[in-house]
Amino acid sequence: MSETRSLSDLGRFGLTEYILEKCREAGASGRNSDDDAILLTEEETLSTSVLFLEGINFDLIYTPLQHLGYKVITAAVTNILAMNGRPSGLSVSLGISNKLNLQMIEQLMDGVFSACRHYGVSLEAFKPAPSLTGLTIAATLTGKVRDGAQYKRSGAQETDVICVSGDLGAALLGLHLLEREKKVLKSSDSQQPEFGDNDYVLRRQLKPEARVDVIEKLTERGIKPTAMTAVTEGLATSLLLLCRASDKGCRIYESKLPIHQKTLKASSELNYNPLIAALNGGEDYELLLTLPLKVYEAESSFVSGFLTPIGYINEASKACRMIITSNEETDLKSPGWGKLYQ
Repeated sequence: MSETRSLSDLGRFGLTEYILEKCREAGASGRNSDDDAILLTEEETLSTSVLFLEGINFDLIYTPLQHLGYKVITAAVTNILAMNGRPSGLSVSLGISNKLNLQMIEQLMDGVFSACRHYGVSLEAFKPAPSLTGLTIAATLTGKVRDGAQYKRSGAQETDVICVSGDLGAALLGLHLLEREKKVLKSSDSQQPEFGDNDYVLRRQLKPEARVDVIEKLTERGIKPTAMTAVTEGLATSLLLLCRASDKGCRIYESKLPIHQKTLKASSELNYNPLIAALNGGEDYELLLTLPLKVYEAESSFVSGFLTPIGYINEASKACRMIITSNEETDLKSPGWGKLYQ
C-alpha cells in the first residue's frame, strides 16, 4: 500500500487508520485508538494527546502566547469530555526555538496554568527541548470516565437525533480575520489592526472554551448519548467519523446548522461562505452527539438550551448527506479525508 499511495492520497484520517492497522498487524497494540481518547479499560482511565506546531496550528505574529497555552489544554480537555470523562493529569512537552526567551515561555505556561485551574487539571510533568523548526507544544491529558458511562463514536443507531452544542464556524472566521490584518500590516505603514466589531469570532479562534457545561447538564439529567465526538476539525469531519465508526448514514439540514449572528456578520465582511466555515472550519471545540428519538422528544425542552438538533441517523446504505435549502440533497464531504497538509 505504501508503494502506491502517497500521504496526500491517504489524508490525515486515512493515515491514522493506516498506521493503526499496521500497528495491530505488528502486534504492537491491543487497544482501539480510533476515538477522541483512549480508554484504559481496567481503570476506566482515559488518555488523549494533542500536538500544536508553529506555522501549522498557530502563528505567533498574532497569537498571544498566554491564549495559546490555554487553547492547547482546551483542545485536550475537549477530547476527554467527548468520551464522558473528567480531565485530571496533564503532561506538557515543548520544542523551543532560539527566537523564544524565558519571558515568552512563562507567558505560554501562564496560559497552561490558567487552563489547569479552570478545568480542574493537575500539571504533573513538563519537558522542554530545543527545536530547529519553531515552537512545538505537545500535551497528554488523562481523565476518568464519569459514572462508568463511556461514550464512543461507534454507538449511533438508526433514527437517533444528531445534536451539536454551541455554534459553528466562528473560529475559522476569526482566523481569516487575523490573516487579513496580518497581510494589511505587512503591506502598509499602519501599526494597528482593524478588527472592527468582531470580538466574538476572534475569541473563538484565540481562546476557545471546552464544553464542560454540556457534559455536566447531561449527567445531572441522566441523559446518555448513544455516540459522541469532539468537533475539532469541522462538523463534516466529525459527523463522518461518527457515522463511519457506527456503520451508519445520516441526513443533516443546512437550515438547522447553528451559526452565530456575529459569525454571519464576519463572513459577510470577509466575503466567506458561512456554511463552509460551519462544515469544514475546525477548532470549534464543540460536542457532536446522538440521542435516541424517544429520549430527545422527552427532553427536548431541556436540551434546547445547549444543544441544536441538526438531523438524524439512518442506515449506512443511504450514505451521509445534507439537505440544502432548495430541498435537494448533497453528499457530505470533509477535507480531512483529503490532503494531509492543509
